[in-house]
Amino acid sequence: MLHQLEQAIGYTFRDIGLLQVAVTHTSFANESKKGDRHNERLEFLGDSVLSIVVADYLFHEAGHLPEGELTRKRASLVCEQALFGFARQIELGKYLRLGKGEERGGGRNRPSILSDAFEAVIAAIYLDGGLEAARKFILPFVEEGKGAEEDYKTRLQEVVQQNPEERLRYVVAAESGPDHDKHFVVEVHLNSNCIGTGEGHSKKVAEQQAARQALQLMGLA
Repeated sequence: MLHQLEQAIGYTFRDIGLLQVAVTHTSFANESKKGDRHNERLEFLGDSVLSIVVADYLFHEAGHLPEGELTRKRASLVCEQALFGFARQIELGKYLRLGKGEERGGGRNRPSILSDAFEAVIAAIYLDGGLEAARKFILPFVEEGKGAEEDYKTRLQEVVQQNPEERLRYVVAAESGPDHDKHFVVEVHLNSNCIGTGEGHSKKVAEQQAARQALQLMGLA
């Protein structure tokens, strides 16, 4: 199971024990007779690693924004709701080690448990591979979360829908890089014409950037 999780997160551990601790909830550790460690200490560290990576990303990518706006954006990307969504993207819930009570109580889908485990996974990657490894894991989620906040695809769709005969579609123009560090180039087409191009570590991020470019060309972004 842990090797499947490695594939889901795109990182291979030298010390797989770190990942096992990251997915071990206190309820499991308390019931275990083997002295299993739980993930609360990793959660503490992961929270700090996540914060510095997100702050660094926003500082460089949104250099025009004042401190207050940067703080608001960071908060939206590291809050429990955001981390819960990130954890669900990699189906983290099915890998958790939970006590019997938490298992029966739906702990695999509980936002607080999943968001804490996601932070613990970040810490495990950081301890095993360093800050750059953690950054590579975090940034695709951050870019997508930022894209969700600024949903250019929806805005572009709303503009195009004003003319029912127009049709939008997104086309992957290029894909490169290993599985753990993919790079996509996506074009957005209005009928048969390319009206925008975007790049990113995931198709969703690239699509958002393509839509953003199209809106910019229309003078709407």
